[in-house]
Amino acid sequence: MKDKIKNIIENDKFLSLLREELKGVEAYLAGGYIRDLALSYQSKATSNSNLTQENGELTNEEPVSHDRDIVLFNCNTENVARNLANSIGAAFVELDAENKIYRVVSGDDYADIAQGLNNNVDDDIDRRDFTINSIFYNLQNGEFYDKNRGLEDIEAKIIKTKDLKNLSDDPLRMFRAFRFKSKTGFKINDDVIKFTIGNAQKLHGVAKERIKQEIIKTFEGDFLNETLLEMFDIDLLEVIFPFVKEIKKIPPNSHHHLDLVHHSIETTRQIRQNKPLLRLAAFYHDIGKPKCWTIEPETQRHRFIGHDEIGGKLVIKELSALKFSKKEIEYVSKMVKNHIYPSSLAHSAASDGQEVSNKAIARFIRKIHPDVEDLIELARADRLSARGEAVSDKMVEDNLLNLEKLLLHYRSIKDRMQALPKILDGREIMEILKIDAGPKLGDIIDALKEAQIEGIVKTKKDAECFIKKLPR
Repeated sequence: MKDKIKNIIENDKFLSLLREELKGVEAYLAGGYIRDLALSYQSKATSNSNLTQENGELTNEEPVSHDRDIVLFNCNTENVARNLANSIGAAFVELDAENKIYRVVSGDDYADIAQGLNNNVDDDIDRRDFTINSIFYNLQNGEFYDKNRGLEDIEAKIIKTKDLKNLSDDPLRMFRAFRFKSKTGFKINDDVIKFTIGNAQKLHGVAKERIKQEIIKTFEGDFLNETLLEMFDIDLLEVIFPFVKEIKKIPPNSHHHLDLVHHSIETTRQIRQNKPLLRLAAFYHDIGKPKCWTIEPETQRHRFIGHDEIGGKLVIKELSALKFSKKEIEYVSKMVKNHIYPSSLAHSAASDGQEVSNKAIARFIRKIHPDVEDLIELARADRLSARGEAVSDKMVEDNLLNLEKLLLHYRSIKDRMQALPKILDGREIMEILKIDAGPKLGDIIDALKEAQIEGIVKTKKDAECFIKKLPR
């Protein structure tokens, strides 16, 4: 493995440029760049890397990452970083003056230049979170320095730390171990698991912004399902996501073969796209159920009336506390609030022995666009994750078929939706109908847009005739 990785490092054009300017300086390439190269080699050029395999050999067309971490020892790090930037015509950015961390940026490529701990390479290696991240590469002699055998641990597919004190120094690293599990599928060492069980509450003292970043990276992983299950088993999941304390009270029922926590995790697993926010919405989609849980006395049926609406509000509070952005929160809340909509749209029509009306579909698309495909995917995942005794195979098949029809219809008009013109604006509508601004105007605008989606209204004349016929 070492020779293959070394070959890629040696052929990294940006690194070669940096190395030329760092001659005579004790400098090491460190951290995630080497780890990701090793993972790419191990997985034989997975879809997440830009490596190709020809005749059994790995070659590099593009670097796995444009992010390189370089650690310097026994020098003035700021001066070296500034001179480096000047020499190669790159930008110099001061990231953390106190800890002497600087960035050199050239186009899409950049390198973070940091002062080594205590000016001692062994100290710097030993304080790294996990051994797989403690692999150093000497930029002067082209040799690996891997005293904690991180490359061996990558081959053994294990996540462990040199010293549990590293987890005490930064409790976020307990969660980060699971982020790496989600990405790699590696086993987390028993010592790390035991430490996490005893110290998980310390995560409450970690800045929410940092936890949020780890959540996003965790939900990007190919092994998210296994990761969430293990986090739940050791009670870490409810430390990161407080709502789990409530949903874990809800058992399986006639429509759900799984308890609510495992249903939520299974729904996340059923999402086919690697979209972290959509996966997160799948995980949160039933957050509202504990607030409206009832059991019918005669039938013992579990009911959760209005949980979608309640959930859409609760998730705003949860994600706000975790410092998600307004845009991210709006998206997840929209998914949670409307996760029943696609299936109920088809179900209500089928119960009357009819196809879903064009008007109902247009209203759905107008309300959900541009996130229609994501919402249908969430509804599909939810359906596949609820297979209680009262749910027949035909019910599931019919539901999935109707969702597929809805998806195909949306895709057939999606391009038209992107460029849907505003035929009449609010001012024009008020003049034509002699009405004032208010809720009624908003309803008319929505109805007009739905008519455009249906194809009923195409011209300004069509629009004027349409709004004049609307009930007032």
